[in-house]
Amino acid sequence: MASSAITADAAGTWRLGDLTVNRLGLGAMRLPAAAEPDAGGRTRAHAVLRRAVDLGVNHIDTAAFYFSPHRAANELINSALAPYPDDLVLATKVWPGRDPSGAWEWAEPAQIRGQVEENLRQLGRDHLDLVNLRLPPSRRRANGSLADHFGALADCRAAGLVRHLGVSNVGAGQLAEAQEIAPVVCVQNAYGIGADAEEQALLRACGEQGIAYVPFFAIAGDGREAGAGPAAAESEQVRAVARAHGATPAQVRLAWTLRQGPHVLAIPGTGDPGHVAENVAAGAVRLTDAEVELLSPPA
Repeated sequence: MASSAITADAAGTWRLGDLTVNRLGLGAMRLPAAAEPDAGGRTRAHAVLRRAVDLGVNHIDTAAFYFSPHRAANELINSALAPYPDDLVLATKVWPGRDPSGAWEWAEPAQIRGQVEENLRQLGRDHLDLVNLRLPPSRRRANGSLADHFGALADCRAAGLVRHLGVSNVGAGQLAEAQEIAPVVCVQNAYGIGADAEEQALLRACGEQGIAYVPFFAIAGDGREAGAGPAAAESEQVRAVARAHGATPAQVRLAWTLRQGPHVLAIPGTGDPGHVAENVAAGAVRLTDAEVELLSPPA
């Protein structure tokens, strides 16, 4: 579909606490690799960010552990967009980390504040708009407690370093546990066409509670994390719906995701400036009820 004149407000808005964002945002995970020092890599990553903001994207999801051998997502965001637009919401996440070699490590509760402060330093901010506590996959599978880590993050909020809190890669019980400690404004989980019944139920529960649900890997379609679900069975249906709308399959996946509820946001990532407008234009794809049902997994 034509995308040059479509802006992010076509998808509508939602409030993250007291912060209003367009429901179609941008994920920064792919930016460091796109900015590796080949011909114009850094310029290309900057172009992605500036194009997104020009198209009305005011919600960017990032993390200090998004980095490649030579580039870091937070530094690219800072250098491309600072001084930041007044309405730009930067969401980041803590608990995971990576050492200088790139190996993954998981913070102890006493290290959470240090992770928050590192995000502040990299982004050049005196406070963070939204920080998600991202659980290790093993902790979610075991329905393990997040209380100690989320309590440390809530302390950062009380100290004025963080404005709003979220949780990521959680189940319903872990969300409830976090809410007993401090207000939660969003849940960020893997979700897309083919998601299982448990994840669908959590999405609905978030809507009932006024909590934003922010899927990652919504357009990956390859089951990269639990809950995203392989899309092989739906691929022909996705292609057929895309043809009917003159859209790409990725746009259809994003449009389907946004149709799951007014509280559902989308943060598609890209390292290609040309794909930014395509992703934003997905907010204007209006699927019929029949198309949504066709693409949806069994209840």
